[in-house]
Amino acid sequence: MKIVVFAGGVGTRLWPLSRKNTPKQFGKIIGDKSTLQQTVGRLIPEFDPSKIFIATGERYESIVREQLPELPAENFIFEPEMRDVGPAIGLVGSILHKLDPQEPIAILWSDHLVKEEEKFRMGLRMAEESINSGNASFVFIAQKPRFANQNIGWIEIGDPINAESDSVRMYAFKQLRYRPELEEAEEFFKSGKFVWNLGYFVTTPAQLLSMFEKYTPEMYEKLLTIQKAYGTQEYATTLAELYPTFEKISFDDAILVKLPPDNISVILEDLGWSDVGAWEALKEALAKTEDENVTHGNTLLEDSRDSLVFNYAKQLVVGIDLDQMLVIQTDDVVLICPKTSVPKIKKLVESLSGTAHEHLA
Repeated sequence: MKIVVFAGGVGTRLWPLSRKNTPKQFGKIIGDKSTLQQTVGRLIPEFDPSKIFIATGERYESIVREQLPELPAENFIFEPEMRDVGPAIGLVGSILHKLDPQEPIAILWSDHLVKEEEKFRMGLRMAEESINSGNASFVFIAQKPRFANQNIGWIEIGDPINAESDSVRMYAFKQLRYRPELEEAEEFFKSGKFVWNLGYFVTTPAQLLSMFEKYTPEMYEKLLTIQKAYGTQEYATTLAELYPTFEKISFDDAILVKLPPDNISVILEDLGWSDVGAWEALKEALAKTEDENVTHGNTLLEDSRDSLVFNYAKQLVVGIDLDQMLVIQTDDVVLICPKTSVPKIKKLVESLSGTAHEHLA
């Protein structure tokens, strides 16, 4: 099975650490390795580096090659510009289809935390086996929900497929709901019938392209043109010409929410998964209790609760009587805001364009 790790997002919700030129997946948010390196590292005990591919933007070519020297040079797939996840997965699918249309592929993301790594690898192998045996054409890998998260998709699961004694459980797929309103997310959480969609799935390039053909026929035709050029001298020119014309659309909206439940399965486990794409999500992922503070770097907190203070500079950061606050210090920016104000960070970063602070975005 081939593994594709996507590493192309900018990550403005983790500003000021994550910026256009240094996105979150390349930064050392947790530990001494980037989240991209950690993602590949949790795969290599089970999967050979020759089977691991990286998909990202052209502007990040030098940094991904530098961070992952163990991967073959030809295993890096570069997008000429950002067109959202739908076109990015379509591009990867068309290229891997040309290499081998029937070998299973797993789609993963580079900016996530997965604490239960062995269970995660077992889930990938179970999904691969299910695809190879013909028991499913598409397998989601999902996380047991911990709260009513409205920032991700939710999957409604059906009856269990395998035995309770199996180390990893598999269920029938019923439907996907993308980023519900908070009230609906709370209903999903209480029902026990919905789980978090992590964006992880296993299928074949042939199945993937058939979905694009059915649900996004215009994009599919352009993908075929790019695929035909792949491996030739015309590839770079063809990609640069066609890729920017793709509609900016998420893979969920383009494909997933339209899928019928036929021949689709869901692997469900408590993987210790968290999307560390926002400061409040990182706080939730690292804190053992809701009231616990999470700190990094040279910090000192007194009489504070439920706060995250990350210091990437030399100066000491002191917090007194902090309550549900975020404090992020880099060499050139200090961000201070309540946890509930994280959605405003993206708008603020966008507002820097054309100002004297544009270089900080």
